[in-house]
Amino acid sequence: MANSASGDSAVDRVVRLLAAFPEGTPRLPLSDLAARAGLPLSSAHRLVRQMSDHGLLDVEEGGAVKPGLRLWELVSRNAPTLELRTVALPFMEDIQQVLRQNVNLAVLDGPDALFVERLSRPGSVVNRATVAGRLPVHLSSAGLALMAFQPREVQAEYVARQTLAGAVPEDELRLRLAETARNGYAQLVGILDPDTSGIAAPVLDPRGHAVAALGVVVPVTEVRLREIVAALQAAAQGVRRGLETLRRA
Repeated sequence: MANSASGDSAVDRVVRLLAAFPEGTPRLPLSDLAARAGLPLSSAHRLVRQMSDHGLLDVEEGGAVKPGLRLWELVSRNAPTLELRTVALPFMEDIQQVLRQNVNLAVLDGPDALFVERLSRPGSVVNRATVAGRLPVHLSSAGLALMAFQPREVQAEYVARQTLAGAVPEDELRLRLAETARNGYAQLVGILDPDTSGIAAPVLDPRGHAVAALGVVVPVTEVRLREIVAALQAAAQGVRRGLETLRRA
């Protein structure tokens, strides 16, 4: 792809435009979009026009820019998490019926838990996880459940980077991961919200590595740990079997 005067390729600039929309902000004025993407206004205008011709972006009458339906269509029908979500959703619904609280499904992406599904209901507690949202591994029970069941080299690289960044003391992080691996689940109490507890169990592949995590967020006053862990681990086993069946087909 042709490079700009700054050396960026056209693909680089397209990705920067798409990534410039902040979570919860589905539309931006063109000038704001260009600024957030770090592009000259003229370059952003040209790219937006070209992308809107393909339905990847949509320009409203007032000039605001938003992601286009074609982009949603392409991503949704071939999403890398589609199989996982399809298999996991019935188990998530069962958990929610029993606990009547938030249930989420996450995968590991670098140092973050990336949430691919969330079920909530009126009256449930605050849940910081949002679909397509991220939380750092050390701030999320799902993240800890994912990282604690990764290969040693993945864990070592993660711990080294977090320690270097000063995010969390190395000894504390290693202890959390070891406890999670030993227990088969992760629990964090009052980390993101003082009144909630997050509990998560890994969905393991045949090698014992976590490919996903099922989690719940419940009031700290309603933590029936044994019951919750049993439900999550049973559901995680069901998701594992469902994924294995799909991949054998």
